[in-house]
Amino acid sequence: MKFGYVKVCSATPEIRVADVKFNTDNIINAIKESAENGSQLTVFPELCICGYTCGDLFNQSALISACANALSKIAAATRGLKTLVFVGAPLERLGKLYNCAVAIHGGAIIGAVPKTYIPDYGEYNEKRYFSVLSESNAKNDSGYIEIGGGTVTFSTAITFASKDNPYFTVAAEICEDLWAPGSPSVRRAAAGANIIVNLSASNETVGKAEYRRNLVKMQSAKLVVGYVYSDAGDGESTTDLVFAGHNLICENGAVLAESKLFENGLLYGEIDVSYLAAERRKTASGYYGDRNEEAGITVSFRSDENDGDIGRIYPRLPFVPEKGLTERSELILKIQSKGLEKRLAHTGSESVVIGVSGGLDSALALIVAVRAFKALGKNLKNIIAVSMPGFGTTNKTKSNSQKLCGAMGVTFKTIPVGNTVNSHFKDIGHDPDDKNVTYENAQARMRTLILMDVANDNGGLVVGTGDLSELALGWATYNGDHMSMYSVNAGVPKTLVKHLVAYEAEKSGGEIEKILFSILNTEISPELLPPDNDGNIAQKTEDLVGPYELHDFFLYYFMRCGFPPDKLLYLACKTFDGIYDCETVNKWLKIFIRRFFGQQFKRSCMPDGVKVGSVSLSPRGDWRMPSDAVSAVWTDFLK
Repeated sequence: MKFGYVKVCSATPEIRVADVKFNTDNIINAIKESAENGSQLTVFPELCICGYTCGDLFNQSALISACANALSKIAAATRGLKTLVFVGAPLERLGKLYNCAVAIHGGAIIGAVPKTYIPDYGEYNEKRYFSVLSESNAKNDSGYIEIGGGTVTFSTAITFASKDNPYFTVAAEICEDLWAPGSPSVRRAAAGANIIVNLSASNETVGKAEYRRNLVKMQSAKLVVGYVYSDAGDGESTTDLVFAGHNLICENGAVLAESKLFENGLLYGEIDVSYLAAERRKTASGYYGDRNEEAGITVSFRSDENDGDIGRIYPRLPFVPEKGLTERSELILKIQSKGLEKRLAHTGSESVVIGVSGGLDSALALIVAVRAFKALGKNLKNIIAVSMPGFGTTNKTKSNSQKLCGAMGVTFKTIPVGNTVNSHFKDIGHDPDDKNVTYENAQARMRTLILMDVANDNGGLVVGTGDLSELALGWATYNGDHMSMYSVNAGVPKTLVKHLVAYEAEKSGGEIEKILFSILNTEISPELLPPDNDGNIAQKTEDLVGPYELHDFFLYYFMRCGFPPDKLLYLACKTFDGIYDCETVNKWLKIFIRRFFGQQFKRSCMPDGVKVGSVSLSPRGDWRMPSDAVSAVWTDFLK
């Protein structure tokens, strides 16, 4: 699929214990159905050709021969298909029986991976039937087996690599291998496998599904892989156990798809292997793909690189969790306030100074400061909130600022900047009727000068109010609102700011709730240009730089996932379908890229501020970019 996605299928067909023909027919039907639905990788349960619960029938040569013949039949059925298939079967080699994941592709068996860890506890007694590779063979990871009239690689260390997509690399482990401390998937991921498949027969007991789900999720996160887990289900013997067909498709800690217990069939998902590769380059380049002792054996295959539509749904607000928003909001506010608490304790500052505008960002900064002062047992009157009305300040925003400060019990001061700025215009010879960037930035810089001097006068710190989205776009006046002594909102994007303020409003109740919701319902604006004739805000930020919900979407997937612009454009058009047309999305994406690169110089000298989520633009930590980097590589994607 385009943009580095691999469509996968976790299949649990109905089987009958020891009825190899019935099982084989159902497996073939499932392979054909998955291929028709565009699956490039299809995974079946452990020992599904005969059934995991065959018991001492595994000692019968008739069963083993039937399974070998069935593998040949399944392989023949895949001729002309470009789906990589893994099916579970017992294989005999050098007088020993192995529980194997058999890889089949394009009409041929291309490899066999024996199970590494054979359970022999509780309801499991696989050691009664199955062997593991000898220690020397397991270490050397080289061997062959005769299957279906051909010789194929037999090893615990095979990586199946697509010739068509360098990131489509697959390795297999079997059931207990995942539960073991030294899972084979750890070594295979280190050798470069981006997808791990698990052929499993995990019986169902109370509470086990949650444990299994967490295990698969965490393995995919730990190894930065896609993980396709296929579980045994309908038809396995219920003499002592029951199997629910609990199939899972995970990607780097996220569950992409999950079957319902006891509802067997085909489960589909789309794993973004290009994202996984980018994440590995960013987080673990010294581990993944760079350990020669884990290299093992590579078996190549051809994959179907179709241009089918991507079915994955991405959240419109990736910074805002769809579940647990209340708990997340409280945690973020605690992180912000703890950062400020430490800075106050370290500097011995008795006060903080905040420029309040009646907007969202300054409201959030004030909320954080109040929390920090309460935690430290400091007098809230030492929080000095300064309103600095200028040429664009409206009565609504000024009134909201004053009311909020009164309700919160902090000190409120009004220091107009108009006369001082006009005097400054006279000094530099600027015509105040020329409402250019100088007209705007002079107000912002004057406000910062006032805040700094008030802080000096009161032995305090200036708390910055700018947020992560503004940092990304450079939407701040250099050495104006760009600067502070500690920036509590630096890790919080604009779309999340709204939810944090709403959370605090509902938690506080009363007058504070009323005022904060009034602020939430106010247009986002720097208020640097005069209001309209009716006294309303004329300068609307999102009309100038674009909708923040789009920019935060771009920012998250550009920074967190390393998506190229054409992929960003495609996903944004799908995600915001019906809200913005693609021409509009493309326009704002170009502006995002241009501003992100062009405004790096502001981020290179940004003040300290606490990291909140997985995306940060601190030049001291997460984002170290030259201020003169050129954006042509990225803009060329959108021509």
